[in-house]
Amino acid sequence: MYIAIYSAYFNEESLKYVREVIGYLNKLNHRIILVDRFKKYLEEDAHEKYTFFNSNEAIDPEVDFLFSIGGDGTLLRSITVVRNSEIPILGINTGRLGFLTSLQKEELFRGLDMLFNGDYKLVQRSLLEVTTDKKVEALNEVGFALNEITINRKNTTSMLSIDTELNTKHLTTYWADGLIIATPTGSTGYSLSSGGPILTPETSSWVLNPIAPHNINIRPLIVPDSTKIKIAVTGRGSHFLLSLDSRIITLEIGNNVYLKKAPFSIFTIQLDGDFFFKTLRERLFWGQDTRNIQ
Repeated sequence: MYIAIYSAYFNEESLKYVREVIGYLNKLNHRIILVDRFKKYLEEDAHEKYTFFNSNEAIDPEVDFLFSIGGDGTLLRSITVVRNSEIPILGINTGRLGFLTSLQKEELFRGLDMLFNGDYKLVQRSLLEVTTDKKVEALNEVGFALNEITINRKNTTSMLSIDTELNTKHLTTYWADGLIIATPTGSTGYSLSSGGPILTPETSSWVLNPIAPHNINIRPLIVPDSTKIKIAVTGRGSHFLLSLDSRIITLEIGNNVYLKKAPFSIFTIQLDGDFFFKTLRERLFWGQDTRNIQ
């Protein structure tokens, strides 16, 4: 098979597991393509052995699987190279929490055996697509997000006024520090930390969740993912921040933002024995009584 290996950052921990994965794949004679930033960690005589892909461009669509080695943030960044290719992503967690990463580093080889034995299923995840009134170069090729789109303040402590329309009908004007629009995948991220609900990955909905709203009666709202959203931001500053997962763009006040469901999905690999509710129990410590643990 043809395997791409991606990592956003390389530290001693991630390098260790990248090398172990490469060794495993080489033993089985799989074809490997590596993210270009890994080249400097290889001996020069090994450069000719591998091919590399640019982390800022779409990956070869002939790749069978992409291995994202790191944490959830690394997997989120990996979608910018997978894009609409439908290449399945296996998240190998060398970080901490790991909601999206199916394979924990402690079970690396067992998990890889399961993958190549076909003991897995694909989880289809919807994305948000964003456009603006005034064209923004950074949105041309990667104007989509797997977790959430967020509106935030920039260079001001004053609230934003975030006028929001759903399918051309006025919803409300949020007076808040910002607004999170989360996918089901992102419902366990920033939105959850801001008091939002958890959605299962298969749910066909978005969450609109204001950040520190001035009106305490405002609550997170769940809407169908067929909803088209228009956001107009005003405030005392001249700019605001638009974040797509971990990518941040500065926009001028008055540059309206439009959100809708992206026309393609991302597929992540879920190994047998792993499932969403198990992840919730383990990561959020549901049902665990820690009162008597010293």
